[in-house]
Amino acid sequence: MSASSDWHAPGNLVQPSGVANVSFRATVQNGTDADQLAEALSTPTSKISVSAEGTTPIGYRCNFISMEDVSVADCSYEGSISSRRDGVADKLSMFLPTQGMMLFGGKREPIYSLPGRGVILEQGAVRGTRIVGPRRHFCLFIDRAKIAAQLTHMCERTISGDVGFRTDIDLTAGPGFLLQQLVSNLHSGLSGNGVLQRSPLAVKSLCDAAVYLLLETCPHHYSEELARSAPLPAPRHVKWAMDFMQEHIAEPISLSEIAMAAKVSVRTLQQGFRQFRNTTPIAYLHEIRMAAAHRDLLDSDGTQAIAEIALRWGFTHLGRFAADYRKRFGLLPSQTVKR
Repeated sequence: MSASSDWHAPGNLVQPSGVANVSFRATVQNGTDADQLAEALSTPTSKISVSAEGTTPIGYRCNFISMEDVSVADCSYEGSISSRRDGVADKLSMFLPTQGMMLFGGKREPIYSLPGRGVILEQGAVRGTRIVGPRRHFCLFIDRAKIAAQLTHMCERTISGDVGFRTDIDLTAGPGFLLQQLVSNLHSGLSGNGVLQRSPLAVKSLCDAAVYLLLETCPHHYSEELARSAPLPAPRHVKWAMDFMQEHIAEPISLSEIAMAAKVSVRTLQQGFRQFRNTTPIAYLHEIRMAAAHRDLLDSDGTQAIAEIALRWGFTHLGRFAADYRKRFGLLPSQTVKR
């Protein structure tokens, strides 16, 4: 089931909670109707259609707990169920089964998920799925923007788009076993009157641990880069340039002005950024402005126009801003505001 944590079906238990700086929403969906399951699994950007196979009745019970950018779920199914997704998912999805079989229609060949074998899916990796019940799995959903931000910090350069995770993961030992235990404990600790509801720092730490464990131990396109020795500290002129750009982030500044603030030539500044940040000064400026616009869009709750926010941070071409924003964060500015 190409599931999502953004559940919204009416009449189900929806319990918004807030503890200190951590807030979460628990949503339970259970029943026997395929159309209701499809409605619950669908999101504004990713519509799911669900159908029962054969004459055997189906049943399902799914409990999703959604936080800001990480969600976990405990889902159980009976009978044979197939689904199809139309649209783009803005989250990485990880399925951690404890019972039954699930088949994902991969781009090249089918992907099987059985107890002991998990599946990691990125945007567009799978359209159709098939469940042969009884089936139970835990799920971990992580916003693509969070993964890109964490990987950007770890690699010390801008990362965008899919990370290229290998789809299968061994859950019987090593990182996969730890991830399954972590997700299970996070879900149980936030369910009902779980102890984690009283420990927001622990919740944040567990969510961050899941993301770092995924990035540091599961093979993907950047694994070799992360395994290399840490780069040398950036020289003073690169740091001065970065500080200058942060201080004048909302002002129209030129490459020459940045170089003057760093007390070096433009050529030396460009060489420094290529060597120590694997980017250019202007690309770095674009990145921090894009991040600032992203924060404003998250905080706007629809009260500010997208064009106003874009212009505030120096993006005068709205079409190009929307395209660059989607490449960086995995969704359009309008979709960020609606979340």
